[in-house]
Amino acid sequence: MSRPSPSGEEELPFFVYGTLRPGEHNHDLFLRGRTRSEEPGRMRGLALYEGPGYPYAVEEPGGVVSGELVTARPETYEELLAALDELEEYTPGDPRNLYEPVARDAVRADGITVVRAWVYVAAPAIASRLRADGKPIENGDWHGDGRDTPAHRLG
Repeated sequence: MSRPSPSGEEELPFFVYGTLRPGEHNHDLFLRGRTRSEEPGRMRGLALYEGPGYPYAVEEPGGVVSGELVTARPETYEELLAALDELEEYTPGDPRNLYEPVARDAVRADGITVVRAWVYVAAPAIASRLRADGKPIENGDWHGDGRDTPAHRLG
């Protein structure tokens, strides 16, 4: 499901922190041929929690998550946005959503340059459960276990 950029500006990049990172099982399935650039980055105000084969980012002050800033090729932006929403089973307004896309500031690898990007964070009910009973990923840097598993979730 497509949505406008939150500020009406140019199309935003995506910040990925899980199975869409290079080397993870959804990277090639969803990003190959659709991106103009992919570069390391970090996003403050988030913490990572273990999920069933993929992580959840939860909004938490003081947290920092490592991932990649992915810039779509302009001609594939809408297609990629729709594919990521489908991967995440995100439907606007659906209370059953596991993730919610939000626009947040990310910092490029240079540690200085700030970029506004879409990131999928745990939906409020999921985030509450994770904060209460979840297993945090202390360093904020998730890497899968390398198993050849079917496409499942964005991280």
